[in-house]
Amino acid sequence: MQAQILKDTATYELVKAGVDHVYNFQFDRARDVYRKIKLPYPEHPITFLFRALTTYWENYPLLPDSPARKSFEDDLSNCIRLCNTGFPPEDEAEYLMTNLGARGLLLLFYADNEITMEVLTLAASTYKYVKQSFDFRGTYHDFYFITGLYNYYREAYPEAHPIYKPLALLLPRGDKSAGLKELDLAAKHAIFLKAEAFSFLSGIYISFENNYQQSYEYSKSLHELYPSNVQYLAVYIKNLLLIKRYGEAENMIENARKAYQNKYLVAQLDILQGILYEKRYKNLSLAQSYYLKGLNGTVPFGVFSGEFNAYAYFGLSRISEARNDSRMARNYRKQALDQADYENVSFDD
Repeated sequence: MQAQILKDTATYELVKAGVDHVYNFQFDRARDVYRKIKLPYPEHPITFLFRALTTYWENYPLLPDSPARKSFEDDLSNCIRLCNTGFPPEDEAEYLMTNLGARGLLLLFYADNEITMEVLTLAASTYKYVKQSFDFRGTYHDFYFITGLYNYYREAYPEAHPIYKPLALLLPRGDKSAGLKELDLAAKHAIFLKAEAFSFLSGIYISFENNYQQSYEYSKSLHELYPSNVQYLAVYIKNLLLIKRYGEAENMIENARKAYQNKYLVAQLDILQGILYEKRYKNLSLAQSYYLKGLNGTVPFGVFSGEFNAYAYFGLSRISEARNDSRMARNYRKQALDQADYENVSFDD
């Protein structure tokens, strides 16, 4: 087992810069950083986590049938294995943080693609490491991301989904307010999980707190930190539409169409454009055409597209209702509810 990377000041700064390169889609720079940290630390688990993170975002959205999936899973499995092979006590915080980072990235991939059995298996084996993270919050700010997620979702999720209340009773209580503060600390100071903290905060304030303005503040910060990240761009535009800043959203959509060819982003932009035509211009025919175009564009991405598909189906339902076609309105709304992550985020208002 090798020495701590994060106690090596030069390598620590290199890793921080490399993570920023990954999230900002500067993959050539990220690979250059990988080579520089791999040379002195060839078998350190952080090097495997860093390469997997690069693979995830360079192939975004990473799908189950992607050729990159195997190397992604192999790197994270190696990272987890190395974190569990024993280390000196003074290295525990670094290896625990790396272990949780690898497990979290795998869980994100499995959850986004609805690979349910892998989610359940990995989540069950990860819980003991989550508990340990509460003892290390003062060591690295990344631990605040883990504890913040636990504190918030342990309370908020069963409140929003009562079916999970019996399961939640088996777990120690959380604290929503403390969780939000911890996630904010991670967003400002974490090494690996800064972007994820911003992203989760934006999602929490939309889906659970119903505070679109606060969500916008986090998504704006995230976009400004990583302006080339296509997913964070789509989330930012969505937030602009939710708070009815239609002019800014329209400019962002137009600029994004010129700058990016990512097929998933293009499909998202079509759906967002549909919302814009429906809400700002009241042009239901153009809105309908963009919703349908966006739905067609998301087909190759399967269940990964559920959230944005739901926005399109909610819009098509509203358009059908405006045209007094109650049957189609009900049909589209059912499809929206089947795919929606959160029913309250429908753009109905």
